[in-house]
Amino acid sequence: MQPRVLIISPVRNEAAHIERVVRAVAAQELAPAAWVVVDDGSDDGTLELLRELEQSVPFLTVLAAPASTGPAPRDRLKRAAAPRTFNRGLASVDGPSFTHVMKLDGDVELPPEYLRRLMERFDADPLLGIACGDLVEPQADGTVRRIPIPPHHVHGALKCYSRTCFDAIGGVQERLGWDTIDETYARMRGFTTRSFADLVGLHLRPLGSADGTIRGRARHGECAWIAHFGLAWVSLRAVKIARSRPVGLSGLAFLYGYLRAAATRTERVPDREFRRFARRELRARMRRAVVPGALARAGSDAT
Repeated sequence: MQPRVLIISPVRNEAAHIERVVRAVAAQELAPAAWVVVDDGSDDGTLELLRELEQSVPFLTVLAAPASTGPAPRDRLKRAAAPRTFNRGLASVDGPSFTHVMKLDGDVELPPEYLRRLMERFDADPLLGIACGDLVEPQADGTVRRIPIPPHHVHGALKCYSRTCFDAIGGVQERLGWDTIDETYARMRGFTTRSFADLVGLHLRPLGSADGTIRGRARHGECAWIAHFGLAWVSLRAVKIARSRPVGLSGLAFLYGYLRAAATRTERVPDREFRRFARRELRARMRRAVVPGALARAGSDAT
């Protein structure tokens, strides 16, 4: 059966990149059946540019999310703006008519063969539930840096679900840590989750400021708490992250985010089966970390 891919892109203030992203999707060897881009209150002309591009891409639909009231949150990722906007886009189409559902951020440029090759991976493995390619980021010296990711984890920026898996996990939760929660539920339901190193997308907007990095590390620590990751694993992860810039502070911020969430009793996934499964997976990964050379990998097992 020919795959029918639905792409949904929650975007905000992507005027600097969105045209490259649209042109790349329009040039896919396997065109998506539909692409819904939902603008979440951009104030840099993103929506106006998308309206112009919409006229030349037949499968593209551009929507504007309802205007929010009150001041804009400092950390939109922590407030789960992306999954909420994603679900708005999903609600606008007949979801069951598609074989795959993909989230694509507004700053990720795909090579022309990306969708075709990814669908070949799904076709070859009926149990493949969530998948993506790797991401590289441009550097100041003109080179690109590959964003490290373990094989079982899937980047939230270009995450693709089989329809069967998407339905089995109940879709995307509108909460911090959604892109770890969905993968855990997928494996609980008997699916595999994979990132493929030979499929590479270009992340056009790398994280740039130390303040943004520290806040992001703390947010990831809070995600670990929400997903029932244990303190032993979090400590190993913090040691690994501490080697990244800013050295030392990155690991401390990650650990701080976890401990702060614990101290404030941030709600965790309220599912005992999920908790047991997540902790069983982490114990298995930590056992593998005992093998020489595995400790370095353990630090990047989950985010």
